[in-house]
Amino acid sequence: MRWDRFFEDLEDQLASEWEAERAALDTEAERLRLARVGLRERLVAAADREPGGAPPSIEFTDGTTVNAAITGVGADWVALDPGTRMGAILAPTASLISIGMPHADLLRSARPATARGSSLAERMTLGFVLRDVARRRLPVTAHLVGGRALTGTIDRAAADHFDIALHEAGAARRADSVSGHRLVPFTALAWLRIESAAAIL
Repeated sequence: MRWDRFFEDLEDQLASEWEAERAALDTEAERLRLARVGLRERLVAAADREPGGAPPSIEFTDGTTVNAAITGVGADWVALDPGTRMGAILAPTASLISIGMPHADLLRSARPATARGSSLAERMTLGFVLRDVARRRLPVTAHLVGGRALTGTIDRAAADHFDIALHEAGAARRADSVSGHRLVPFTALAWLRIESAAAIL
């Protein structure tokens, strides 16, 4: 009888060691997986959050914090919907300082992504989207990293900068209403408010 008990103890000990080793391997595999997860993937997962919950709190390089749902993620930008009359928001990913969200959403955004095909929006650059905004002649407010804001209409967008014709917010871009022009590097843009939410994916 003592031998039976001895072998049972050995089996339990061996099973416990195997379980501990498997847990250690799983933990290490998870660490390696997380080491390869980029911010863009987390933003895409946050865009797929459950409806009805509190929207993320997003802080930009100009010090502004906006509560807004993530509605689109491109190659180097994020589209946001604050759900108010504020208008749609477009921001370079590099201008995001922090993103606050409930812990459950934060954990869910770090989970392995479900396999899905690459969308057109995921390949679009900030310049591509700004060229569409310029084509539509939508009034915008460009909030700059230094804290200033420029209101007007984007005339053209190049590879790494855009031209904006300055005029009063809400006014149409007419030659007699333009008070000046500015060339703005993308690196100076904290976020862009667009009057029409339909302009953002």
